[in-house]
Amino acid sequence: MQIKSLVALLPFFLAVAASPVQQTTCSNGRTTANAQCCVWFDVLDDIQENLFDGGECGEEVHESLRLTFHDAIGFSQLLKLQGKFGGGGADGSIMHFSDIETAFPANNGVDDIVDVQRPFAIKHQVSFGDFIQFAGAVGVSNCPGSPRLEFLAGRPNVTQPSPPDLVPEPQDSVVKILARMADATFSPNELVALLASHSVAAQDHVDPTIHGSPFDSTPGLFDTQFFIETLLHGDVIPGNGIQVGESKSPLEGELRLQSDGRLARHPITACEWQSFVNDQTRMANKFRAAMSKMAILGHSRHSLIDCSDVIPVPAPNAKTPSLPAGKTMSDVEGSCLLKPFPTLSSDPGPETSVAPVPPS
Repeated sequence: MQIKSLVALLPFFLAVAASPVQQTTCSNGRTTANAQCCVWFDVLDDIQENLFDGGECGEEVHESLRLTFHDAIGFSQLLKLQGKFGGGGADGSIMHFSDIETAFPANNGVDDIVDVQRPFAIKHQVSFGDFIQFAGAVGVSNCPGSPRLEFLAGRPNVTQPSPPDLVPEPQDSVVKILARMADATFSPNELVALLASHSVAAQDHVDPTIHGSPFDSTPGLFDTQFFIETLLHGDVIPGNGIQVGESKSPLEGELRLQSDGRLARHPITACEWQSFVNDQTRMANKFRAAMSKMAILGHSRHSLIDCSDVIPVPAPNAKTPSLPAGKTMSDVEGSCLLKPFPTLSSDPGPETSVAPVPPS
């Protein structure tokens, strides 16, 4: 009898499961799956216009994306095992305790974007931890080719600053970087995926004489050129001599971080690095997964609210992965022993250098 009753109720259960998620209408008629996400549409409008210059993939995007990592990576399992405070992860502590954390050597320069972002979070009465991750997700959506990142809201206000020395530096050895990332729960492959962010990044403080120097020739596109160009033989010093944390670059105006060059060639990470060279989709998917993990370090996913439907859908990137003009396959220093380096076409463009991103 009980089985017959359950069978009779089966159409009801199927109908409930198939019913669409109830949508909430927010400002300007936009909808979201959760009413608590409505505030983020207002934040979105504000920062797209007043932080990202009308939705550009520019310097503020570079810096906002960098800040998501510098805040979240303040998380250590080892310190917790020692009975110490291991950091709150993606908790906004770098903004709340900016006088402490921006003084850490590895956080050199992040005080600028912290100071720019803080008033937006206060204005909209959202937590610093939420705002930092939201701004990063919105910012990268302005770069064609990027994935639409997940955004979960509900991080509480922070109560303690991050411990020092948890942010890797470009002059660190590969062994040291991988150990630090493992302590923060990231595998070597996940680290490589996170470094896809350097496709739309630039440096300001490794060599301050060439402010805004990008790490690849297409800093306005989320594409695989970063993974290609980091594997090219470097013979150019773009600025005022080789600086701490810098290696020679393959192109004028482009700066190569020492850590990027080493990770691209290290036996542990070389094959994952090479796998992104001509596979935009794989790179984007892996980046999205790694960013989703990083953005909730120190938090339980089940305690947060999924507001991903507020993040804009990025434009596609139609550029074909290619060698920069003047470069050939003989310039590639591929080091993955398991698979041959993919054949790339040469960029027919006349330029063999890339201009630094001008300050906004």
